[in-house]
Amino acid sequence: MDGMRLDCPYDRHAESLGNVVELQHVNVRVPDQQKATAYYISALGLTRDPYLMTGTDNMWANAGISQFHLPTGGPEVLRGTTALITPDKRQLLERLHRAKKELEGTKYSFAETNDGVETTCPWGNRIRVHEPDAARFGRVVLGMPYVEFDVAPGTTPGIARFYREMLGAPATAEGGSAKVLVANGQYLVFKETDAKQPEFDGHHIQISLADFGGPHAKLAERGLISEESNPWQYRFLDIVDLDTNKPLFRIEHEVRSMTHPLFARALVNRNAAINNRNYMPGHEAASLWMAPE
Repeated sequence: MDGMRLDCPYDRHAESLGNVVELQHVNVRVPDQQKATAYYISALGLTRDPYLMTGTDNMWANAGISQFHLPTGGPEVLRGTTALITPDKRQLLERLHRAKKELEGTKYSFAETNDGVETTCPWGNRIRVHEPDAARFGRVVLGMPYVEFDVAPGTTPGIARFYREMLGAPATAEGGSAKVLVANGQYLVFKETDAKQPEFDGHHIQISLADFGGPHAKLAERGLISEESNPWQYRFLDIVDLDTNKPLFRIEHEVRSMTHPLFARALVNRNAAINNRNYMPGHEAASLWMAPE
């Protein structure tokens, strides 16, 4: 009715997403698929995608609604840390202990922390595994809540501005850290450090956009598009200062549209607690979410 105003008891902004709607995968090359399987599947408890990239030249490992893509090649190391949520720290530690023998002589390591486990893959990629925590991560029990990058001092305000103005992603910068919302409950985090960083080696992340063409036009105007892949995908490398176009950080972004054939496809996530000794029908799949209250 005209003039009627209803008081709203909810924070409607808290449920808003930006233009970036999916953090689908982190891609790093690995030189040995057997060791990659021992780490990402057997130790971390993830699931190999049974439908795509099932040969010896690549592996896609499911982590909730996201994946690691692990093509065979010279090792690539993300300049930062990928975070995971897994449902049971005790079981995770048991798997990590069992993997020690097979991964001996590599950079593999792990250490228990207050809320989870810090672990390093056989080639140096850092993985931070958290326990489920509704207050921090929502009701997710299996997933990839954030990818954290180590960046140069003074760059985080410009990085946050780049994501807000170029990609339409909500982003903030405070205290030497930038946080960018890239899907429901998933973030890119950029943390300033004085430590010298290695040269970029080609690894990438993949995101999906609702407005696919608008950001492309802005990136193209600045000469930032690095690949025109197909009708549903393009790539760019550099996050730049919008006043000077000077690069602030390099991480390849594989950018897809929501019309991409692979967008939001269902992934098979096994229950890592099930094996041939304790198998029980109906418990093969892992739930990605906490049970209803």
